[in-house]
Amino acid sequence: MTMPEALAEVVSDFQDVAGQDKLQLLLEFANELPALPAHLEEAAMEPVPECQSPLFLDVDAADPEHVRLYFSAPAEAPTTRGFAAILAAGLDGQSAADILAVPDDFYADLGLAALISPLRLRGMSAMLTRIKRRLRGQ
Repeated sequence: MTMPEALAEVVSDFQDVAGQDKLQLLLEFANELPALPAHLEEAAMEPVPECQSPLFLDVDAADPEHVRLYFSAPAEAPTTRGFAAILAAGLDGQSAADILAVPDDFYADLGLAALISPLRLRGMSAMLTRIKRRLRGQ
């Protein structure tokens, strides 16, 4: 599977824990979602309606060798925030080529399918799909 080292480390962290500990790790990620920079407002960001909770993202590919990703999700939505934080930790700062090479279903390797509904997992897939679409200029 092709993915940037930072994302591979996140996946490995999830593979190293079992059962409910995976949910605890997801909550830890949720608490670490970076705040939006001052120049960016949620209203200017792209909504991801496939997510069960409101989620907005922004892809700054002005430098294709160092893509910046920004996410906004309410504190009351820890699963959605956790997914966004995983993508931020694993993909922010990576090259557009490396992000585009990430398998669309990489999240299956996190081992959350038995703990989180398929509808919620589809939200993470939708985030990655939108990031890739923006990088392709679509």
